[in-house]
Amino acid sequence: MKSKELRNLGITDPEIRLLAVELIRKAAKHGLSAEAIRDRVRKVASDPQATLGCERFGELAQALIEKPPVVFEPKDAPWQQWGDDLEPDAVRQMTDACQLPITVRGALMPDAHVGYGLPIGGVLATHNAVIPYAVGVDIACRMRLTVFDMPAKSIRTDAAFLSKVLERETVFGVGAGQRDPTDHPVMEMDWDVSPITRQNRDKAWKQLGTSGSGNHFVEFGELTLDQPDLGLEAGVYLAVMSHSGSRGTGALVCQHYSRLAMQERKELPDNLKRLAWLDLDTDAGREYWMAMELMGRYAHANHELIHKRIERALKAKAMACIENHHNFAWKEIHDGQEVIVHRKGATPAGRGVLGVIPGSMASPAFVVRGKGHEGSLLSASHGAGRRMSRTKANNTLRWSDVKKMLAERGVTLLSAGLDEAPDVYKDIHTVMAHQHNLIDVVARFDPRIVKMCPAGERPED
Repeated sequence: MKSKELRNLGITDPEIRLLAVELIRKAAKHGLSAEAIRDRVRKVASDPQATLGCERFGELAQALIEKPPVVFEPKDAPWQQWGDDLEPDAVRQMTDACQLPITVRGALMPDAHVGYGLPIGGVLATHNAVIPYAVGVDIACRMRLTVFDMPAKSIRTDAAFLSKVLERETVFGVGAGQRDPTDHPVMEMDWDVSPITRQNRDKAWKQLGTSGSGNHFVEFGELTLDQPDLGLEAGVYLAVMSHSGSRGTGALVCQHYSRLAMQERKELPDNLKRLAWLDLDTDAGREYWMAMELMGRYAHANHELIHKRIERALKAKAMACIENHHNFAWKEIHDGQEVIVHRKGATPAGRGVLGVIPGSMASPAFVVRGKGHEGSLLSASHGAGRRMSRTKANNTLRWSDVKKMLAERGVTLLSAGLDEAPDVYKDIHTVMAHQHNLIDVVARFDPRIVKMCPAGERPED
């Protein structure tokens, strides 16, 4: 009898399955037919108390009594959706996530699309548990925008110089790192919180201040303020915006603790396996939480170093800075109780909280201020959201069309893959309209000089 059949019978514990396999082998050796073995195991699994006297499988019955299988009992936690044109599979993933016994409630943002386990754009509140895949592979992936004291017209009059700054001061590519690692206080923090962070500290140090691949970017653009805010007067400013996260070490943290969670939650059906969780009062849960928080500080340091290098190269002064991450979990109070809020591709939007929501390389990003809507668990979208897979983009789009669109919108593209072309994303204006009750728009950022990972590299996001 195969392991899968034993699991289907309710023998989900790996150790008890090993015992069952050994007893089955012995029973077959003593001449019991496959049909008879299957019948006896089925009876033992369904009623171990009544089959304790079974000659060949009484030991299995005793093991099941001492350690009964954990049975998955789905619940139906409430959730709300923003946007009416979301992928059916993304909606299904959100519905599935709300069946978990640990789920308190959820929300789905208007940029939502299919992800691993929880959809990208999914927000999930759980009780005393963290789901590694509901945080995401790129832990603490975030946005940062810095406004400089340079005239906005520099984007046109000094375009060649600004392009050289981006080329010289940024590093892109899968596994790419710095030739000479940069000193930063984050590397003096406790990297022994997890065996994964301890083993990969040197790798993380080498990659500190770099951007990776996938949908990560650094770009110059024009920030428009229609009225005074952010400590600035109304007007148009030169700004730089970046998007990236915790690089390879963050991905390894996610993979390691996701495997541990799935080993612990054997009872979950196939559609929920990637939503396996770690209880926060277990060693693994505490380890993951500390590693996640370290990756948050590390991702912040990545952006800080990129922006400081650019600031020095420009010989300019930063006048304002906004930053937020969108692949993370927070301990928050909702409905009068502490819950763990996972925002996978969702921006924190508590009352008064600032954030940045990008569109695409040919459409604007927006600086926003949260309204504190409880229905969304104080969240908003993290961007426009993909509407086309990378494979479809590479197979159907043409560079000639992309270059024409960029030229019409006054955008210079230094490097990118076709799978990050503007047409792979939803219309950012529609997405923003769907969440008007979640955020107020503070300023608009129009990209003008864009750098991403060169074409041909696999995504790291």
